[in-house]
Amino acid sequence: MPRIPLEDNFNDVINKAQRGLKISDADLAQRAEISLPELAAVKGGQVNELVIRRVARHLRLSVDALVALAHKSWYPEAPLFKRGFAMFNTAFEDMTVNSYLIWDSGTREAAVFDTGANCDDMISLIEAEKLRVSAIFLTHTHDDHIADLPKLVAATKATVWASELEPSAAPGAQTFKENAHFHFGELAVKTLYTFGHSPGMSSFVVSGLSWPLAIVGDSIFASSMGGSPTHFKDQFENNRTKLMTLYRDTVFACGHGPLTTLTQERQHNPFFAR
Repeated sequence: MPRIPLEDNFNDVINKAQRGLKISDADLAQRAEISLPELAAVKGGQVNELVIRRVARHLRLSVDALVALAHKSWYPEAPLFKRGFAMFNTAFEDMTVNSYLIWDSGTREAAVFDTGANCDDMISLIEAEKLRVSAIFLTHTHDDHIADLPKLVAATKATVWASELEPSAAPGAQTFKENAHFHFGELAVKTLYTFGHSPGMSSFVVSGLSWPLAIVGDSIFASSMGGSPTHFKDQFENNRTKLMTLYRDTVFACGHGPLTTLTQERQHNPFFAR
């Protein structure tokens, strides 16, 4: 698979943080002691390290992590899963979106997380590995994450699951509460509410694979997190208290961008690095 670009550039992070904290351009420029044109240039993607450093301090962002993101000097290293895990990256309008498949190598029991824009490759792998998919979990119901849900349901006859807090765009979906547990052979899946980006944004903690795994949807991205103009604080606090406190070698399977790990995000994510 070609190297998947990071979901957000440094200026996307700045814009998400500023919007979430409800700080105006005039206020931010005054606090950072920069001009409005300098701020506008950086928010437009111009790499001005002095301005970036000043802005970061007033947006509660890690200065060094944001500067590294601006200079494109870091990309996450993804641990290798020997078996039982597959990632799919498909194009949706002007972006790409991820979906995931896990399975027990002995029993062939399997579960899917989101569908992406096209699930043909996923269905092909399910058929090739002779897997029995009994559950399709939705991190949330934004269009890009459930675009091919009818096709996947038709191919697998699996039950669709979504958070009880999520406005469902999936007719007939069953709902789960936080800390619900599911089992697929030797694999275990626990649900976490990591809402903010959407009302029922959920993450799924998977144990039994080569590495601890958290399928986080649009909660966290490599070097960024899901945005929310209205519930930014909820998103940040759920990420900080529920995801960033998992086992240090947990792999984050994000809704967009590459795989990353909790340890790497503690060092390189401007929202969480210190």
